[in-house]
Amino acid sequence: MTAETAQPSPAPAPGQEAAPGAFGDRPAPLVAGAAITLLQGAALAVWGLYDVVAGLAGDEAWLGRSEAGAVVLLLMGLFPLLAGRALLRLRRWGRSPALLTNSICLPVAYYMWEVGGAMKAVAAAVAVLGLAGIASLLHPRVTDVLYRAG
Repeated sequence: MTAETAQPSPAPAPGQEAAPGAFGDRPAPLVAGAAITLLQGAALAVWGLYDVVAGLAGDEAWLGRSEAGAVVLLLMGLFPLLAGRALLRLRRWGRSPALLTNSICLPVAYYMWEVGGAMKAVAAAVAVLGLAGIASLLHPRVTDVLYRAG
């Protein structure tokens, strides 16, 4: 293919970002950390929605307590979702809430492990995801991309 026959890529519409190929200049650890954070946020939000539905369909004595807990879970799910989105947009503020979310996985995994039985497998998965998220978000390439001079 020569320069004369190559088709120029269409310019993005005003107000839209150019679609980078294969995540553009985002390093793989950043994409992995953002994906783990988005997964954790989605899990919390789904748990909150489940709590709302269970409270509305269940016993009236649990109705108020279930919805109050669901609001907390929905908010706890919203923040990691926003942080993961910010990381994919190369916004450096997203790394702190993402690291906090991944750090919280470790004590949660510990208490799940203490229950025993089949929860040990779930606890191991939660701990591995938390550690993988922390390691990927603290990777030097991620720091370089998020805190570039200029």
